[in-house]
Amino acid sequence: MSPTLRHGKVCYLDIPAIDVGKSAAFYQAVAGWQIRQRGDGAVAFDDGVGEVSGTWVTGRPPSTSPGVLIYIMVDSVAATLDAVVQHGGEIVQPIGADLPEITARFRDPAGNVFGLYQERARTASAP
Repeated sequence: MSPTLRHGKVCYLDIPAIDVGKSAAFYQAVAGWQIRQRGDGAVAFDDGVGEVSGTWVTGRPPSTSPGVLIYIMVDSVAATLDAVVQHGGEIVQPIGADLPEITARFRDPAGNVFGLYQERARTASAP
């Protein structure tokens, strides 16, 4: 299925990285992102539903504290936090700080902070 293309859509992310391969492997394992090589040779990703794409960029400082905070929707925040730690990330805000929402925040191996979000109706399954 092709992504929805419409005015105002969030469509592309540049994520700072120290080691592009390590960052790509982290997000593939933690969030299920599809990793691919662009026509120019850069490593890129498509999110879990093929609606948002992006790449990792070196030479740019990481987003280490929330300004604009990007949340990744997951089936289980708890299981995803386990995967974050297992793959070299760090939990910076555990589940419960944003009740009644099911959220948490993590720092990826390059130092970027992202949020995790779970809909209450979602069934728990590991990423």
